[in-house]
Amino acid sequence: MSVTTLRIFRANKKLNRSFIVTFIMFALLALFGAFMALPLVYAINNAFKPLDELFIFPPRFFVRNPTLDNFFDLVSLMGNSWVPLSRYITNTLLITIIGTAGHILLASAAAYPLAKYRFIGSKTIFSIVVLSLMFSPHVTAIPNYMVMSWLGWINTQASIIVPSLAFPLGLFLMKQFMEQIPNPLLEAAKIDGASEYRIFWSIVMPNVKPAWLTLMILQFPMLWGTDGGNFIYSENLKTLHYALGQIIQGGIARAGVGAAVALFLMIVPITLFIFSQSSVMQTMANSGIKD
Repeated sequence: MSVTTLRIFRANKKLNRSFIVTFIMFALLALFGAFMALPLVYAINNAFKPLDELFIFPPRFFVRNPTLDNFFDLVSLMGNSWVPLSRYITNTLLITIIGTAGHILLASAAAYPLAKYRFIGSKTIFSIVVLSLMFSPHVTAIPNYMVMSWLGWINTQASIIVPSLAFPLGLFLMKQFMEQIPNPLLEAAKIDGASEYRIFWSIVMPNVKPAWLTLMILQFPMLWGTDGGNFIYSENLKTLHYALGQIIQGGIARAGVGAAVALFLMIVPITLFIFSQSSVMQTMANSGIKD
């Protein structure tokens, strides 16, 4: 066997080995991806199952006789409520949109001076933010209720929106991303006459797009799934999650409606994640700006 033939044989062997490894990796990723998608597929099938299939034993994963009765029953039950369905949807959208957008803006505005300026107490403030990440929301539930009570915001939507603005993970994440922006870029903008507000909106925010998209993905489902807890008592201010949760309390007869409710509450955050995921991955891959 000549030297050239031996080299070609080794190159082909290396290429084949690389192809096999790549194929195995993709097969494993596809397997794990399909496994993680099973709960969503099961929830979709349950929403279209008639009542007899929901209680059949052993349970069936896929629906045999799909029906839309569960959704029709859900619309009928919501139509008989003394508070219109549109009111619940409006309350939920108001809390979710204002809470998410406000948190992103507030966290970004607070993170910018902490990341790009050194002033007295900046390290202490950031240390407090990092320390607050250790506390579970259940630990701060009573202090939050007391603060909202002192402010007179109990039984108002502000009692849900305002605490969501102070989510410490947002400030931490935005500061870490803003520190990657090179200072010479900001100094060049100042020399060209740009103000701090222009620099923040035109340079800093576009370069930290993966951070605030990630915050949107984290904050939106949390606010979308809130039921008001102990802060909202008025039925006119309740959220969609609370209204749908009350419907499925009717026992076994409403099991089909409960499956439709579960799908309805899942579909909005999942849709947001699907449309935002590509942007997050693309901006993370292209955000390696260095000095």
